[in-house]
Amino acid sequence: MIDISQKEVWFITGSQHLYGPETLEQVAKNSSEIVEALNASQQIPVKVVFKPTVKTTEEIYETLTAANQEANCIGIITWMHTFSPAKMWIRGLTALQKPLCHLHTQFNRDIPWDSIDMDFMNLNQAAHGDREFGFIVSRLRKNRKVVVGHWSQESVQKKIGDWTRVAAGWDDWQGAKFARFGDNMRFVAVTDGDKVEAETKFGFSVNTYAVGDLVEVINGVSDQAIAELVKEYESSYNMVDSLLEGGEFRQSLIEAARIELGLEKFLVDGGFKGFTDTFEDLHGMVQLPGIAVQRLMQKGYSFAGEGDWKTAALVRAMKVMGAGLEGGNAFMEDYTYHLDPKEPRILGSHMLEVDPVLAASRPSCEVHPLGIGGKADPVRLVFNGRAGDSLVAGLMDFGNRFRLLINKTVGEEVKEALPKLPVARIMWKPLPDFETACTAWILGGGAHHTCYSENVSVEQLEDFAEIAGIESLVIDEHTTIRDFKNTIHTNEAYYR
Repeated sequence: MIDISQKEVWFITGSQHLYGPETLEQVAKNSSEIVEALNASQQIPVKVVFKPTVKTTEEIYETLTAANQEANCIGIITWMHTFSPAKMWIRGLTALQKPLCHLHTQFNRDIPWDSIDMDFMNLNQAAHGDREFGFIVSRLRKNRKVVVGHWSQESVQKKIGDWTRVAAGWDDWQGAKFARFGDNMRFVAVTDGDKVEAETKFGFSVNTYAVGDLVEVINGVSDQAIAELVKEYESSYNMVDSLLEGGEFRQSLIEAARIELGLEKFLVDGGFKGFTDTFEDLHGMVQLPGIAVQRLMQKGYSFAGEGDWKTAALVRAMKVMGAGLEGGNAFMEDYTYHLDPKEPRILGSHMLEVDPVLAASRPSCEVHPLGIGGKADPVRLVFNGRAGDSLVAGLMDFGNRFRLLINKTVGEEVKEALPKLPVARIMWKPLPDFETACTAWILGGGAHHTCYSENVSVEQLEDFAEIAGIESLVIDEHTTIRDFKNTIHTNEAYYR
């Protein structure tokens, strides 16, 4: 499972020697108190580390480059308690490689009307110290998150916490490896892309591994390990009779367990965080991985079908962002529509591989024929999704840039039995309405593969795109086609 609790962000306060030792001592004391409050907040899932006040060009550069080198540091939070001349920050900010959050706050919440004097004003002047800092960050064209408000407010702490989750997702991409078993599904455009540019831009690598090499690992799994995993299946899911001991398809369950154990060993041994496969290349495999992929995704690995490495990478980042929160993030595919004019909906699924983290109730473990792939009937988990606020996001390669396309959605309970559709079923209503959302998605070149999220926000994904330096387009309750088209046209000029 994914755990980000040991990751840290550094809290760096800016000042200068102009104010004397007494003021600097108070600055440090106040900053330390803010850090203690942030660490006590339930809204922030990582550690906030207090750093000594930076007062010179050299101190700033040393602190920011140290953040670059600290593997556990996923980003920095800056605050100018007093006025900190921004030219001091140029060298350090130019060298900074970690995500930046600028907290625009001040230590005191209220003005002490009866006692305020110039000493107080000189100490508590973030109102213009942060503006000086803000200018130089903008002048250097550095992307950052700006959070405004008093540090004690829960809303401010939540914004900081949400940003730390985004920073954790970005950190997880750095040096990440994704395995591609087989190549892209033949002739499909949107799932392909420039892996060299992706590694340059995002920090993760994607490489292909022969299915035969995976099969060799799968075939080496012990019978005892398989038997133990089958018992786990039986205790975790509602098993159809044909998969029980003595059942007609019991061997299919054994083969599914063998595949899961072998696939997990391959991923663990190779240090991979996610993978793809394609039903067009199953050389040596008994069945297309179904339950194996579903369970590995539930453990934190990411996946996308048909060689779609961009979606696999996005799913992993969003799993990290949502780690520890209620709800899930999962590989998804827009499959078919319910076009009742009164209640148009989208039914999402995949042949086999939908993460049970989305299940509304205990999944059923079943075996059914699969019309493609030419292999034995695969075992899969069958379930329905939950109702609630959600979104779908897709990552596409547009040649001169990557685009992150985001659509706010509302998950809906699947009330129909669907006896002849033995796969996971996720139903949602796209915002602002079906016609506008689908039109905008198509105009935006959106993929049919996405990550479906129940706990990551649009703002977090926009922040993620900003850290990555890529384009983001949002379809939500405020979207109109005219404005959406204009945004696309403007972005074409911006990214040319």
